[in-house]
Amino acid sequence: GVIIGLFARVLNRSGAMSSFNLNVDVNQNGDIKKADTTDDIDDIDFSKLLEKPRPLNIERLRSLDERSLTELSGSPQLRNADNASRVQDHADYVASPSVGRRSGFNTPRSVHGFESHPMVGEAWDALRRSMVYFRGQPVGTIAAVDNSEEKLNYDQVFVRDFVPSALAFLMNGEPDIVRNFLLKTLRLQSWEKKIDRFQLGEGVMPASFKVFHDPVRNHETLIADFGESAIGRVAPVDSGFWWIILLRAYTKSTGDSSLADMPECQKGIRLILSLCLSEGFDTFPTLLCADGCCMIDRRMGVYGYPIEIQALFFMALRCALLVLKHDGEGKEMVEQIVKRLHALSYHMRSYFWLDLKQLNDIYRYKTEEYSHTAVNKFNVIPDSLPEWVFDFMPSHGGFFIGNVSPARMDFRWFALGNCIAILSSMATPEQSTAIMDLIESRWEELVGEMPLKVCYPAIESHEWRIVTGCDPKNTRWSYHNGGSWPVLLWLLTAACIKTGRPQIARRAIEVAEARLHKDNWPEYYDGKLGRYVGKQSRKCQTWSIAGYLVAKMMLEDPSHVGMVALEEDKQMKPVMRRSNSWTC
Repeated sequence: GVIIGLFARVLNRSGAMSSFNLNVDVNQNGDIKKADTTDDIDDIDFSKLLEKPRPLNIERLRSLDERSLTELSGSPQLRNADNASRVQDHADYVASPSVGRRSGFNTPRSVHGFESHPMVGEAWDALRRSMVYFRGQPVGTIAAVDNSEEKLNYDQVFVRDFVPSALAFLMNGEPDIVRNFLLKTLRLQSWEKKIDRFQLGEGVMPASFKVFHDPVRNHETLIADFGESAIGRVAPVDSGFWWIILLRAYTKSTGDSSLADMPECQKGIRLILSLCLSEGFDTFPTLLCADGCCMIDRRMGVYGYPIEIQALFFMALRCALLVLKHDGEGKEMVEQIVKRLHALSYHMRSYFWLDLKQLNDIYRYKTEEYSHTAVNKFNVIPDSLPEWVFDFMPSHGGFFIGNVSPARMDFRWFALGNCIAILSSMATPEQSTAIMDLIESRWEELVGEMPLKVCYPAIESHEWRIVTGCDPKNTRWSYHNGGSWPVLLWLLTAACIKTGRPQIARRAIEVAEARLHKDNWPEYYDGKLGRYVGKQSRKCQTWSIAGYLVAKMMLEDPSHVGMVALEEDKQMKPVMRRSNSWTC
């Protein structure tokens, strides 16, 4: 009663509720801590808050230093926005940071004054139930906590699956589990890796691992899978890239460079990238991959140069520049990375990009061109253009297509690759804006009733039989063949915030909130609109839960996007216009 009386007296003296400005924080145990009070929110320099201090003693390349998100207000994405409300919406978000505050399940209300959705608490409870411990220390989260189905490998900790979980814990001020995960997977990298009688490269990271408890000896050991148990026995190309990206996110979030500076981590990065930067018969800077080497881990026609791998490769290279020491062995690796980045950015921005103009150019291509002056460099046959792409392509918008190789272009949309292209700045600011325009223009096709289509469109009939080998799990509009994956919500949200379009993310999250918790967090949804829970979808899928939490926390505090977003390197040569780049 005394406290209430004092509070009332303060309000009476102030004359209005708005003049009493009190910021509170809720710690892990639910205790409320008083923060600094402010009289005028307009006097705050938010640019200092958006960038957490990072006392790294590593020499950085100036062109790769991240800018604060407030600088995006002067970027081409926002300057070229087609209406003022979009810019204002973005400004409202970046002007409300909550640096250093938790967004955990025990937080009753958002620090911005918005009511927290009831799903958030349930999601945190579910995420914590998925945590895996090794000798008393948390080391990751299992793929799904679904006891109604046969476990198969869903009881393992997957490298790619753990990324959204790791980001959620980092945003919530719980970095220990992420540090432990990075160190344990690094230790597994040093294991001898054999499939049948063939030994894999030293730098290959595991696809997953599990904790095995020996009840007789009362001893725990880790068992890793490098692809020898996977569908099709394909090694995970993306695991190493995700590991480097997560290491940079950990360093960015905590301001602690001691982990990345460890000789073991420095060596691990060099081993991963040595697999990709070695010279061979390749005439392109992209990576040649087998089907099933990434999130799409079954036969789906992504062999060759899939956009997902190229975008992750680009981002991993840029993250490596930020955490590698630029001396000794690291210096030589840095020089190789910079050289590859220049070639890769040019190749991807030029040959993988598709918009209305480029589609029309391909439609009019001549074939069988010999010499360096050829316009149709990959000898793509215009008659191979699928009919759907002409209707799918909006007047304003574009995207990176799925694959480009000799006489072959895969025109399918792949969500992960395009979102990573935006976050890594593999896409130019103009291309990033065009991708967002495409998502808005083709909302029903790509989002529908559950975000987000992993690829579009589905392949079916005779093409399905040829491409998938009659895969019963990848039937049309199911699983990786046009299925809708809630985990992609965090990538979409990060890309939306980076391009100054948070209203798109907010709309997608509202769509997801109508179904996700009620359906018990499925792995994926089926159907052209994502209306049905997937026919083989696991429930309580961890990365569906974590993806939702990360998306919510990013919208609540956009400075979190800095963990996974990189600004454009000004030293990169700008992409040339298509008519020039294809004839140089």
